[in-house]
Amino acid sequence: MYGIILIGIIAIVAVYLWATYNGLITAKLRVDESWSGIDVQLKRRAALIPNLVETVKGYAAHEKGVFQEVTEARSALMSASTPKEKAQADNMLSSTLKSLFAVAEAYPDLKANENFKHLQEELTDAEDKVAYARQFYNTNVMEYNIKLKVFPSVLVANMFGFKSEEFFEAEEGEREDVKVGFTAEEKPE
Repeated sequence: MYGIILIGIIAIVAVYLWATYNGLITAKLRVDESWSGIDVQLKRRAALIPNLVETVKGYAAHEKGVFQEVTEARSALMSASTPKEKAQADNMLSSTLKSLFAVAEAYPDLKANENFKHLQEELTDAEDKVAYARQFYNTNVMEYNIKLKVFPSVLVANMFGFKSEEFFEAEEGEREDVKVGFTAEEKPE
């Protein structure tokens, strides 16, 4: 009799461990898949940037500093490998793109250029997709991290070495408006 009860308890514990482990693996794979979505959108956006920069360069040749910053930020994004590095590079790129668009605002002919309008629409679409991918990733990270911390699944997570994931967050400067000013000799006509 005690043997059957012991076998039943062992079976229940084994099924619990199996189900909890599989739930943690599933949540981790969702985090990885949602990170892949961010990565795809960041690469898509980065591919649009050289065309946008070249279009703006024709109108605003004296704004070399802005073009250099955009190029450096894009390179940093393309070479980043971890989610944290990509988040930092993405924040830097977003900031420099705001500066680029602020420069473009000063050139009415550029704003009327069809190629520029199309690139700006494409970039806006890419930004929307990046924002959605960030939100989706952060939701999956939250759900995964909750599973790692709640009892009793925390015991299984610790037993198998599952680690918390970081959220994809905007830096403090990312939340502020970009201000661009021209000196008298730089001001476009």
